[in-house]
Amino acid sequence: MQEHPIHWETQGTSRVPFALYANQDSHKKELDRFFYKAHWSYVGLEAEVPNPGDFKRTAIGERSVIMTRSQDGQIHVVENVCAHRGMAFCRERHGNKKELVCPYHQWSYALDGKLQGVPFRRGVRQDGKVNGGMPADFDPKDHGLTSLKVATRGGVVFASFDHAVESLEDFMGPTILRYFDRLFNGRKLTILGYNRQRIPGNWKLMQENIKDPYHPGLLHTWFVTFGLWRADNKSELRMDEHHRHAAMISTRGSAGQAAGDKAQVTQVSSFKASMQLNDPSFLDIVPEPWWQLGDQMPTAVMMTLFPSVIFQQQVNSVSTRHIQPDGHGAFDFVWTHFGFEDDTPEMTERRLRQANLFGPAGFVSADDGEVIEFSQQAFESKPEHRMLVELGGRDVGETDHMVTETLIRGMYEYWRKVMED
Repeated sequence: MQEHPIHWETQGTSRVPFALYANQDSHKKELDRFFYKAHWSYVGLEAEVPNPGDFKRTAIGERSVIMTRSQDGQIHVVENVCAHRGMAFCRERHGNKKELVCPYHQWSYALDGKLQGVPFRRGVRQDGKVNGGMPADFDPKDHGLTSLKVATRGGVVFASFDHAVESLEDFMGPTILRYFDRLFNGRKLTILGYNRQRIPGNWKLMQENIKDPYHPGLLHTWFVTFGLWRADNKSELRMDEHHRHAAMISTRGSAGQAAGDKAQVTQVSSFKASMQLNDPSFLDIVPEPWWQLGDQMPTAVMMTLFPSVIFQQQVNSVSTRHIQPDGHGAFDFVWTHFGFEDDTPEMTERRLRQANLFGPAGFVSADDGEVIEFSQQAFESKPEHRMLVELGGRDVGETDHMVTETLIRGMYEYWRKVMED
């Protein structure tokens, strides 16, 4: 079946073609330009591989990679593709190994990816002569696993297939670094748990979702009813200079009410004035010193690093959300919930309890998975159509309010610049 071409109605990005989410050829080009070249991608947290020999299997785009900690304490990221016959040899998600071994022909690699063992490399002696073996000029140094460039900051690990990629700090830019360093401020992290889900929608829709302050106070009953995220909360939207990364910053009003007039939400159908919690501990929110940023004390900061990850603070719950595309119409979404080693037991319990808002069955996030799935269904059935992204105007810029879709327009401004070059 011939794919529908991607056609933009204007030079701007306020009318986004449905075909952008339903075109497999475009998806392959996205993988190459955003995930495999010129960009850093999230792979995990250092706390996931605390000991020598620890490893974690994950993905960058549609390529399987392995994050390891070698015996010298260094972190490496290698592609999960045997240099011999191309098998994706690592099947476990986490573990501890002294070496990486492909079960097919037992080629073995050090934890940094260097080839260290090839069975029958020098042949097999039989009846007084040596049969087989690798050619005389075979050099193991030329046949290690594909090794990625690695950068760490604040306990977070990024990697890139492109060894000429700009520095991680330049990639983020000073605006996003300010919020990143607020969350990952040098305290040692501890892993609290994971959620994983498969969402039948295009991967960009999750980036959009967390660049969209319009929907949380309308779609999510929990957010609007208990004042965690409402349109009239004190807020601001920030971007890097390329408009690819963004931060949505919001401050919850006192006693859970929005900072503004309650009338702002009384006509919103998701606002349930009579809703009460059987367990009020879900709203046991304790301000933390690290929330302070200048004269701000944000209760929620949602950062999107394009293309691969979301860093989330929603009151006391903190997590990473890793986007792993699988074709143009689906992606795996992996949540890593974490805390800090110096947290009290009470704070750890609080973080875990508030994490129930998120994940595939979360009080909030279940809504997002559904609307992404239903949106993808429409895109596939009518690829010639387009969506409207014009709340707050048609331009791109930072704001001190939530009533805008500027961050989505900014992301697609960057998308067009890279994809149409």
